[in-house]
Amino acid sequence: MIRAAVIGWPVSQSRSPLIHGHWLKEFAIDGDYGRAAIDPERIDGFFARFADSGLAGGNVTIPYKEVAARAAAHREPIVERIGAANTLWIEDDALCADNTDGTGFLANLDQQAPGWDKASGEALVLGAGGAAAAVVDALVERGFMVRLVNRTLSRAESLAGRYPGRASADVLSAANRYAATADFIVNTTSLGMKGDGAVDLDMTVVPDGAVVSDIVYVPLVTPFLNAAAARGLRTVDGLGMLLHQAVPGFARWFGRRPVVTPELRALIEADL
Repeated sequence: MIRAAVIGWPVSQSRSPLIHGHWLKEFAIDGDYGRAAIDPERIDGFFARFADSGLAGGNVTIPYKEVAARAAAHREPIVERIGAANTLWIEDDALCADNTDGTGFLANLDQQAPGWDKASGEALVLGAGGAAAAVVDALVERGFMVRLVNRTLSRAESLAGRYPGRASADVLSAANRYAATADFIVNTTSLGMKGDGAVDLDMTVVPDGAVVSDIVYVPLVTPFLNAAAARGLRTVDGLGMLLHQAVPGFARWFGRRPVVTPELRALIEADL
């Protein structure tokens, strides 16, 4: 039996076992995908001895994405660029790391809002945390000029500095100024998650053709997306990013490349 797991602290909230369990059943694979809740005192040792864990690989969630990147012997280019990993596997007894958050982010937009990147002009990114790093990298890859705004300016400057000439940083209060010329806007902060706070952005200044996204998926339609939809803008929720980022890992561990289907989405929506 091939075994994989989601690694974090905590991991009880993760829907990854449900996603991978669906695909294991679909392909009739003798495999298992579980949860590995590892406390902070043990995580360095866990990654150091990962080859002896009995796992073929795993996903990494908060707060260990940066720890996993540092622990890996081999890092994919995206991990080198952003310093965070969400997918691990063993190759020649060595721990290898990838980050598929950006891939999942783009695939979700391509599926839910075809042509969203047609303009490839300016993108406004709210937040500068771990998720933002993968999102900014993906947007730069698609040709956007990224305007990054965050409560802590230094953190936004550090992230934008990785992409000279392609990204700039400013304080969160400047968001409305950049929103007025944005072709794409995404919230990467936790604001709106489970009703916790709201993103303070004036949707009336956003251009008519802009696409608005939120990586938060609980609730599925956040206040941020509600405000954008009320303004008549195209919106994309964050659930698809979760589903699509899981595809490359499953293919590595279990040898079959799954597809994100309406049936899978409905299964996870029901669990939300």
